[in-house]
Amino acid sequence: MTAGHRTAPTALGALYPFLYDGAPAPDPTADLVASTEAKLRDTARLRADVLTEQAAALRRCAATLAAALHRGARLYAFGNGGSATDAQACADLFADPPVPGPSRPATALGGDGAVLSALANDVGVEAVFARQLAALARPGDIAVGFSTSGNSPNLVAAFRQARRIGMVTVGFAGGDGGALARERLDHLFVVRSPSVHRVQEAQTTACHVLWELTTAGAAGSGPEHRG
Repeated sequence: MTAGHRTAPTALGALYPFLYDGAPAPDPTADLVASTEAKLRDTARLRADVLTEQAAALRRCAATLAAALHRGARLYAFGNGGSATDAQACADLFADPPVPGPSRPATALGGDGAVLSALANDVGVEAVFARQLAALARPGDIAVGFSTSGNSPNLVAAFRQARRIGMVTVGFAGGDGGALARERLDHLFVVRSPSVHRVQEAQTTACHVLWELTTAGAAGSGPEHRG
Protein backbone atom coordinates (compact mmCIF):
# COMPACT_ATOMS: atom_id res chain seq x y z
CA MET A 1 0.00 0.00 0.00
CA THR A 2 1.43 3.38 -0.96
CA ALA A 3 0.95 6.72 0.71
CA GLY A 4 -1.20 7.84 -2.22
CA HIS A 5 -3.53 4.85 -2.15
CA ARG A 6 -4.72 3.22 1.05
CA THR A 7 -7.30 0.55 1.68
CA ALA A 8 -10.26 2.09 3.44
CA PRO A 9 -11.76 0.60 6.57
CA THR A 10 -15.35 -0.26 5.65
CA ALA A 11 -17.06 2.32 7.86
CA LEU A 12 -14.69 5.19 7.19
CA GLY A 13 -14.41 4.51 3.48
CA ALA A 14 -18.10 5.14 2.95
CA LEU A 15 -17.96 8.44 4.82
CA TYR A 16 -14.62 9.80 3.61
CA PRO A 17 -13.76 8.14 0.28
CA PHE A 18 -11.45 10.95 -0.77
CA LEU A 19 -9.07 10.09 2.09
CA TYR A 20 -8.43 6.58 0.77
CA ASP A 21 -8.97 6.23 -2.99
CA GLY A 22 -7.07 9.28 -4.14
CA ALA A 23 -10.24 11.12 -5.21
CA PRO A 24 -10.05 14.91 -4.79
CA ALA A 25 -11.63 16.35 -1.68
CA PRO A 26 -14.97 18.05 -2.33
CA ASP A 27 -14.93 21.84 -2.54
CA PRO A 28 -16.73 23.05 0.63
CA THR A 29 -17.61 26.36 -1.05
CA ALA A 30 -19.23 24.90 -4.17
CA ASP A 31 -22.69 24.52 -2.65
CA LEU A 32 -22.47 27.96 -1.04
CA VAL A 33 -21.53 29.59 -4.34
CA ALA A 34 -24.33 27.78 -6.20
CA SER A 35 -26.87 28.76 -3.53
CA THR A 36 -25.75 32.40 -3.56
CA GLU A 37 -25.95 32.58 -7.34
CA ALA A 38 -29.47 31.13 -7.29
CA LYS A 39 -30.57 33.66 -4.67
CA LEU A 40 -29.09 36.54 -6.65
CA ARG A 41 -30.94 35.41 -9.77
CA ASP A 42 -34.19 35.15 -7.79
CA THR A 43 -33.66 38.59 -6.27
CA ALA A 44 -32.96 40.17 -9.65
CA ARG A 45 -36.05 38.52 -11.14
CA LEU A 46 -38.32 39.66 -8.31
CA ARG A 47 -37.01 43.21 -8.46
CA ALA A 48 -37.54 43.32 -12.22
CA ASP A 49 -41.04 41.85 -11.85
CA VAL A 50 -42.06 44.41 -9.22
CA LEU A 51 -40.72 47.36 -11.20
CA THR A 52 -42.23 46.11 -14.46
CA GLU A 53 -45.63 44.93 -13.26
CA GLN A 54 -46.15 47.78 -10.79
CA ALA A 55 -44.48 50.62 -12.69
CA ALA A 56 -47.72 52.48 -13.32
CA ALA A 57 -48.82 52.00 -9.70
CA LEU A 58 -45.48 53.32 -8.45
CA ARG A 59 -45.84 56.41 -10.63
CA ARG A 60 -49.37 57.06 -9.38
CA CYS A 61 -48.26 56.66 -5.77
CA ALA A 62 -45.28 58.95 -6.31
CA ALA A 63 -47.53 61.65 -7.77
CA THR A 64 -49.80 61.40 -4.73
CA LEU A 65 -46.87 61.59 -2.31
CA ALA A 66 -45.28 64.52 -4.15
CA ALA A 67 -48.54 66.47 -3.97
CA ALA A 68 -49.01 65.62 -0.29
CA LEU A 69 -45.46 66.62 0.61
CA HIS A 70 -45.88 69.86 -1.32
CA ARG A 71 -48.89 70.64 0.88
CA GLY A 72 -46.77 70.09 3.99
CA ALA A 73 -47.49 66.47 4.76
CA ARG A 74 -45.29 64.44 7.09
CA LEU A 75 -44.41 60.81 6.31
CA TYR A 76 -44.61 58.12 9.01
CA ALA A 77 -43.04 54.72 8.27
CA PHE A 78 -43.39 51.56 10.36
CA GLY A 79 -42.76 47.81 10.42
CA ASN A 80 -41.63 44.97 12.68
CA GLY A 81 -38.20 43.36 12.98
CA GLY A 82 -36.35 43.50 9.67
CA SER A 83 -39.23 45.52 8.25
CA ALA A 84 -38.60 48.10 10.98
CA THR A 85 -35.16 48.68 9.49
CA ASP A 86 -36.77 49.05 6.06
CA ALA A 87 -39.15 51.61 7.54
CA GLN A 88 -36.22 53.47 9.08
CA ALA A 89 -34.40 53.44 5.73
CA CYS A 90 -37.53 54.76 4.02
CA ALA A 91 -37.87 57.63 6.47
CA ASP A 92 -34.16 58.40 6.13
CA LEU A 93 -34.45 58.55 2.33
CA PHE A 94 -37.02 61.31 2.58
CA ALA A 95 -35.62 63.16 5.60
CA ASP A 96 -31.92 62.91 4.74
CA PRO A 97 -31.61 62.06 1.02
CA PRO A 98 -28.34 60.47 -0.16
CA VAL A 99 -27.99 63.01 -2.97
CA PRO A 100 -28.42 66.78 -2.91
CA GLY A 101 -32.11 67.53 -2.77
CA PRO A 102 -34.90 68.75 -0.56
CA SER A 103 -35.33 67.16 2.85
CA ARG A 104 -38.87 66.02 3.54
CA PRO A 105 -40.37 65.60 7.03
CA ALA A 106 -40.34 61.87 7.76
CA THR A 107 -40.31 59.74 10.91
CA ALA A 108 -39.88 56.01 11.58
CA LEU A 109 -42.28 54.97 14.33
CA GLY A 110 -40.03 52.14 15.46
CA GLY A 111 -37.13 54.39 16.36
CA ASP A 112 -38.09 55.26 19.94
CA GLY A 113 -37.61 52.24 22.19
CA ALA A 114 -39.16 53.94 25.21
CA VAL A 115 -42.38 54.74 23.33
CA LEU A 116 -42.57 51.25 21.81
CA SER A 117 -42.01 49.44 25.09
CA ALA A 118 -44.45 51.69 26.96
CA LEU A 119 -47.22 51.12 24.41
CA ALA A 120 -46.50 47.38 24.18
CA ASN A 121 -46.55 47.03 27.97
CA ASP A 122 -49.44 49.36 28.81
CA VAL A 123 -51.72 48.96 25.79
CA GLY A 124 -50.57 46.02 23.69
CA VAL A 125 -48.26 45.26 20.80
CA GLU A 126 -51.07 45.70 18.27
CA ALA A 127 -51.33 49.37 19.22
CA VAL A 128 -47.66 50.41 19.03
CA PHE A 129 -48.03 52.14 15.64
CA ALA A 130 -51.73 53.09 15.69
CA ARG A 131 -51.39 55.00 18.98
CA GLN A 132 -48.41 56.96 17.66
CA LEU A 133 -50.33 57.91 14.52
CA ALA A 134 -53.29 58.97 16.64
CA ALA A 135 -51.02 61.26 18.66
CA LEU A 136 -48.82 62.64 15.89
CA ALA A 137 -50.46 62.48 12.47
CA ARG A 138 -52.84 64.88 10.80
CA PRO A 139 -55.18 64.59 7.82
CA GLY A 140 -53.19 64.53 4.60
CA ASP A 141 -50.08 63.00 6.18
CA ILE A 142 -48.60 59.78 4.78
CA ALA A 143 -48.53 56.32 6.42
CA VAL A 144 -46.06 53.81 4.91
CA GLY A 145 -46.04 50.27 6.34
CA PHE A 146 -43.72 47.35 5.60
CA SER A 147 -44.55 43.67 6.17
CA THR A 148 -43.06 40.55 4.56
CA SER A 149 -46.30 38.61 5.06
CA GLY A 150 -48.87 41.39 5.02
CA ASN A 151 -50.44 39.84 8.13
CA SER A 152 -48.96 41.90 10.98
CA PRO A 153 -51.87 42.87 13.27
CA ASN A 154 -50.19 46.10 14.35
CA LEU A 155 -49.84 47.20 10.72
CA VAL A 156 -53.49 46.47 10.06
CA ALA A 157 -54.39 48.50 13.16
CA ALA A 158 -52.09 51.33 12.08
CA PHE A 159 -53.60 51.56 8.60
CA ARG A 160 -57.12 51.56 10.02
CA GLN A 161 -56.12 54.42 12.31
CA ALA A 162 -54.50 56.20 9.34
CA ARG A 163 -57.76 55.96 7.39
CA ARG A 164 -59.70 57.40 10.33
CA ILE A 165 -57.31 60.33 10.42
CA GLY A 166 -57.48 60.87 6.65
CA MET A 167 -53.89 59.95 5.78
CA VAL A 168 -52.50 58.68 2.49
CA THR A 169 -51.86 54.96 3.01
CA VAL A 170 -49.00 53.06 1.33
CA GLY A 171 -48.25 49.40 2.06
CA PHE A 172 -45.45 47.01 1.10
CA ALA A 173 -46.25 43.31 1.53
CA GLY A 174 -45.07 39.87 0.43
CA GLY A 175 -46.66 36.60 -0.57
CA ASP A 176 -50.24 37.22 -1.68
CA GLY A 177 -50.48 40.49 0.26
CA GLY A 178 -52.04 38.86 3.32
CA ALA A 179 -54.40 40.90 5.47
CA LEU A 180 -53.14 44.16 3.98
CA ALA A 181 -54.56 43.12 0.60
CA ARG A 182 -58.00 43.09 2.22
CA GLU A 183 -57.59 46.55 3.72
CA ARG A 184 -58.63 49.62 1.74
CA LEU A 185 -55.15 51.03 1.22
CA ASP A 186 -54.61 53.82 -1.27
CA HIS A 187 -51.49 52.07 -2.60
CA LEU A 188 -50.22 48.52 -2.01
CA PHE A 189 -47.11 46.93 -3.54
CA VAL A 190 -46.90 43.15 -3.22
CA VAL A 191 -43.73 41.10 -3.81
CA ARG A 192 -45.04 37.64 -4.70
CA SER A 193 -42.50 35.38 -3.05
CA PRO A 194 -42.60 33.04 -0.03
CA SER A 195 -39.04 34.01 0.95
CA VAL A 196 -38.79 36.69 3.65
CA HIS A 197 -35.31 37.66 2.47
CA ARG A 198 -36.25 37.98 -1.20
CA VAL A 199 -39.36 39.97 -0.29
CA GLN A 200 -37.38 42.47 1.77
CA GLU A 201 -34.77 42.90 -0.95
CA ALA A 202 -37.40 43.64 -3.59
CA GLN A 203 -39.32 45.94 -1.23
CA THR A 204 -36.14 47.94 -0.65
CA THR A 205 -35.74 48.43 -4.40
CA ALA A 206 -39.39 49.43 -4.83
CA CYS A 207 -39.11 51.92 -1.98
CA HIS A 208 -36.00 53.51 -3.52
CA VAL A 209 -37.75 53.83 -6.87
CA LEU A 210 -40.81 55.34 -5.17
CA TRP A 211 -38.58 57.88 -3.42
CA GLU A 212 -36.82 58.78 -6.68
CA LEU A 213 -40.12 59.23 -8.52
CA THR A 214 -41.57 61.26 -5.65
CA THR A 215 -38.50 63.48 -5.52
CA ALA A 216 -38.61 64.01 -9.28
CA GLY A 217 -42.32 64.87 -9.11
CA ALA A 218 -41.80 67.31 -6.26
CA ALA A 219 -38.65 68.93 -7.69
CA GLY A 220 -38.80 72.67 -7.53
CA SER A 221 -42.17 72.67 -5.77
CA GLY A 222 -40.90 74.38 -2.61
CA PRO A 223 -42.94 72.39 -0.06
CA GLU A 224 -44.26 74.09 3.01
CA HIS A 225 -42.80 72.14 5.90
CA ARG A 226 -44.65 72.13 9.19
CA GLY A 227 -42.73 73.11 12.25
